[in-house]
Amino acid sequence: MTADPASPALAAPPTLSKADREGGLVFSPKFGPDGTLTCVTVDADSGQVLMVGHMNAESLALTIETGEGWYWSRSRQELWHKGATSGNVQKVTELRVDCDQDALVMAVRVEGHGATCHTGQVSCFYRRVPLGQRAADGPVRLEHAGGERRFDPSDVYGKP
Repeated sequence: MTADPASPALAAPPTLSKADREGGLVFSPKFGPDGTLTCVTVDADSGQVLMVGHMNAESLALTIETGEGWYWSRSRQELWHKGATSGNVQKVTELRVDCDQDALVMAVRVEGHGATCHTGQVSCFYRRVPLGQRAADGPVRLEHAGGERRFDPSDVYGKP
């Protein structure tokens, strides 16, 4: 699925009182100074956190309209349809907004290889930071947190 150039971005959110924003039923996303809000994406079946991304008004509108995960790439400064290159398209099953409407949690089922991370891992969160380490003792070390690598990135993206 590609973006429809005629598809409008999410309309400017209405001005709501704090009470209406926090307790009402009108979607009025509160974008940050950079025009984005944070979206935590989880597996619809297991609840595992797959990734954290950012959405601007256009990517949020496309996500709602198409039922697939769209994001704003802050590093590339471009619209990003998750899975357009890899085939690991995110099919949205639920989209939740937090109390003050400045963050989202999106539940998805991933097509293709069933992996979200560009490294081939199911989740971008495949390492953990063991607590109790002291930075003064040297580099803080990571450990593998489980999960599996579902594809070789060089096969999918054509580069090592």
